[in-house]
Amino acid sequence: MFWKIIIAMIAFLVIMRIGFGILRGLAQPVPEPPPPGELRKVKIGYRCSICGAEVRMTVAPDEDPAPPRHCQEDMDLVAPIE
Repeated sequence: MFWKIIIAMIAFLVIMRIGFGILRGLAQPVPEPPPPGELRKVKIGYRCSICGAEVRMTVAPDEDPAPPRHCQEDMDLVAPIE
C-alpha cells in the first residue's frame, strides 16, 4: 500500500512538471519580425493563366509579396495541397 502511494505521488509530480513545461512554452511571445529589407521565408506557389508555367517562391522581402509577372500578366496564386 505504501509503495502505491509513493508511485502515485511521483507520477503526479512528473505529469505536473510536463504540463507546466508545455504551458511555459506556449506562453512565450512570438519573436519579432526581421528588420525591413531582410528576406523572409515564405512558401507560395504561382501559376501563369496563359501558358500554365508554375513558380514556387521560397524567400521574399515581406510576408505577402506581389505576384511575379509571366507572359506580360500577373501570375495567379495557387493554393497549397498540404
